[in-house]
Amino acid sequence: MDYHLTLNWPDFIERYWQKRPVVLKRGFANFVDPISPDELAGLAMENEVDSRLVSHLDGKWQVSHGPFESYDHLDETNWSLLVQAVDHWHEPSAALMRPFRALPDWRIDDLMISFSVPGGGVGPHLDQYDVFIIQGTGRRRWRVGEKVPMKQHCPHPDLLQVDPFEGIIDEELEPGDILYIPPGFPHEGYSLENSLNYSVGFRAPSGRELFSGFADYILQRELGSQRYTDPDVPAREHPAEILPQEVDRLREMMQGLMNQPEQFQQWLGEFISQSRHELDVAPPEPPYQPDEIYDALQQGDKLARLGGLRVLKIGDDVFVNGEKIDSPHRPALNALAGNMVLESEHFGDALEDPSFLAMLAALVNSGYWFFEG
Repeated sequence: MDYHLTLNWPDFIERYWQKRPVVLKRGFANFVDPISPDELAGLAMENEVDSRLVSHLDGKWQVSHGPFESYDHLDETNWSLLVQAVDHWHEPSAALMRPFRALPDWRIDDLMISFSVPGGGVGPHLDQYDVFIIQGTGRRRWRVGEKVPMKQHCPHPDLLQVDPFEGIIDEELEPGDILYIPPGFPHEGYSLENSLNYSVGFRAPSGRELFSGFADYILQRELGSQRYTDPDVPAREHPAEILPQEVDRLREMMQGLMNQPEQFQQWLGEFISQSRHELDVAPPEPPYQPDEIYDALQQGDKLARLGGLRVLKIGDDVFVNGEKIDSPHRPALNALAGNMVLESEHFGDALEDPSFLAMLAALVNSGYWFFEG
């Protein structure tokens, strides 16, 4: 199904993006759920899928992690089932991400879906990333507070909740309504009836994550092996002293590694194109031969991108799930990055190049693209 978002993106970005929370009434007109509660519950029973059950009974919060074998022990109130990265595992749900491509692909993370019974929720909390929460079936009440320093506490180790707050938004959301919340605004939602919610989350790497990822890249590539030298080591009054110019030289050694544009771009493309959650990769059996790919495309078959696969472009370079794709056929690479579904015309004369066909076959045989059934 195609979802159409009724949103003026330039106006939204100017007024709200990373600035203020807002309720977008009927953001999706005539909204239809892409998944049922039973399908969601089935996904949460799979080993590869990240899921949680959160309940609040007698003033106590409880969290259990999937995979789940049964739900027979659950009452009719005060619990929520949350499943992460559903766009990786359920193709109809992945379609819900596409209207948000008005924002950069590299910033979009994944789709979390929750099913909640009356009273179900995860308590007052705040996130360090942007999120659009789409209301599906049912009704849910949401409160959002002002962005002020708030004390976090842990009624349960898996729930980083905050103290009660005064709401600047307090509304019931109905199917198709969307609540946008920037980072740092405390919020709380609880269901008024059985309901589905869809959270489109955005990636916001911390400096710590970036340094850690770059350090791993340096070690893997055996970069930075040049050692510190000081042929004109300066005299000093105290042997224990590290002189300012020595501190500067050491810092410059470290900065020099990041100030190599080609290496930095290669690392960034590999790092930022990797998914944080497992992909539902199913390599075809038997593998496709390049000429079979060619024939299928010429006959009008379409290649669809695997849900959750990150395909990103930096300059002329295209990265797929942590790997750079090498080819001189730039328009065809741009098509790979820009389109969720590909036809023969997207590739142009690149299909006549055996090396490009071999690369495309390798991507399909990795399970990253597949022919639509």
